[in-house]
Amino acid sequence: MDATRQLAALNRLIIACRKCPRLTRYREQVAREKRRAYRDWDYWGRPVPGFGDPQAELLVLGLAPAAHGGNRTGRVFTGDRSGDFLFRALYAAGFANRPTSVSRDDGLRLRNCYITASVRCCPPQNKPTPEEQANCRPYLEEEFRLLQNVRAVLALGRIAHDTFLKLLKDQGRVKRLADFPFAHGAEHELLHPYFNRGIQLFDAFHPSQQNTQTGRLTRAMFNRVLRAVRNFIGTGGRI
Repeated sequence: MDATRQLAALNRLIIACRKCPRLTRYREQVAREKRRAYRDWDYWGRPVPGFGDPQAELLVLGLAPAAHGGNRTGRVFTGDRSGDFLFRALYAAGFANRPTSVSRDDGLRLRNCYITASVRCCPPQNKPTPEEQANCRPYLEEEFRLLQNVRAVLALGRIAHDTFLKLLKDQGRVKRLADFPFAHGAEHELLHPYFNRGIQLFDAFHPSQQNTQTGRLTRAMFNRVLRAVRNFIGTGGRI
């Protein structure tokens, strides 16, 4: 079975997941009650799988779907302000065919890039518990096994950074997370969780409104990180 079919099978498992009672209750409650601006939407209300190019060299790792973004649209970073910021930058860097992401059928395609999340259900107040994060980690492990060309990981925020390092620690690839501190623009040379080759971890602040509207994360700051990623894997772009 090829990677595309295996990823599709994995995504079906993710969508059916009910491991975390608190997250299951919350995502379904949000889908029932809706936000007034989206009252005509048929909310997804289930775990949100990853998506993108099965042959990708870049894996973008976020935190979790937004309650009225991915939990509404069924695609991570789709239908919210974080996604608006992220996809505009990915498009400029040559990793996407369009700068916007509004629905699952909007024609967006990723190029040499796959996007996934540390936690697949929207958590209350965007704060998943350690147990909920651990419940989701096997899905990320399987994505790394199937996405055999990944050479670079872009961690959006500290939780994504720690999620990847914990996966490597479970696989015996690192001993202490503290040896690889999170910082916007930081790069870490690591070993792939499954294959005997290097993998580069790039850190960036999460493109949440809390960061972008306060100026903690600017487009210029984020574009610099994407330029470093692009230069590392040799993908052409506009920034």
